[in-house]
Amino acid sequence: MARFRTRAGIALAGALTVSLAGCSATGGKRAEDAREAAAAQGRAAVTTPRWTFAMITHSGDGDTFWDIVQSGAEQAARKDNIDFLYSHDDEGQQQAQLVDAAVDKKVDAIIVTLAKPDAMKAALARAAKAGIPVITVNSGSAESKAFGALAHIGQDEAIAGRAVGEELDERGRRKAICVLHEQGNVGHEQRCAGVAKTFAGRVENLYVNGANMSDVQSAIEAKLQADPSIDSVVTLGAPYADAAVQARRGAGSKAEIDTFDLNAKVAAGLRKGDLGFAVDQQPYLQGYQAVDLLWLYKYNGDVLGGGEPVLTGPQIVTKDQAAALAAYTERGTR
Repeated sequence: MARFRTRAGIALAGALTVSLAGCSATGGKRAEDAREAAAAQGRAAVTTPRWTFAMITHSGDGDTFWDIVQSGAEQAARKDNIDFLYSHDDEGQQQAQLVDAAVDKKVDAIIVTLAKPDAMKAALARAAKAGIPVITVNSGSAESKAFGALAHIGQDEAIAGRAVGEELDERGRRKAICVLHEQGNVGHEQRCAGVAKTFAGRVENLYVNGANMSDVQSAIEAKLQADPSIDSVVTLGAPYADAAVQARRGAGSKAEIDTFDLNAKVAAGLRKGDLGFAVDQQPYLQGYQAVDLLWLYKYNGDVLGGGEPVLTGPQIVTKDQAAALAAYTERGTR
């Protein structure tokens, strides 16, 4: 039974009107038909400025989590009449250079992640000096305000970790490994620290090379073979959950596999019983909200959150909840 629910998940939409003064009855009918056709295609007639927003994340290649974030941002951009630019790099200095490039392009707003905040500080200072509004998403809630961002959207990683620790206790687990797949990611460290804080059993961090999935599987398998007392494996991203399942089979272990983040494959694993539970931070909502809130700021001077992070998670998802979310995971929005 999930005890943690999303504490803030507010998706805002701008209500736009089009004046049709002087139209004949026939012309009004044609205009109404056109609006209905546009709405059916996910478009709307707009009269607002055509701004350009850039999103720069710390995603590596092939990470389905970030596909979902990007999808949410693109949907909001279509609705808000925004030209949307997306780029990513999992190396902090390269990500900072992408932010610098967006500043040089004189984009109207920037969305950025702060998984490696020290590397990003100077780039965000340049954006602030250029008068470009910034919203941070997913990682960096502690640094967001100090770096000049309007708001942070995501889950509190320490809270999410504590939720996992309590869930492991409820399931009677005694020894867990927390698999960190990206060196230097402060959010990942916070997750594992949160697990250790509330879990009555023992937690050991296992660092792996997340860029090589076969290495991830081998490292987990070797750990399970070396220590049969491990009864839970916690991965920090949906793509790594399947590697852990394969490692468990290879090791002949009965450890439960649990994971942060949700995608279609994780949802299917939950329904089959291959996975125990997942922690959903609603990445689609993170991307969608970031674009929408920047649009509201540019259009109406609105800021949401009062300086505090706008939380989109955590939500514990078990087998029963996964079945209910199947339609969303299959279309790629959860």
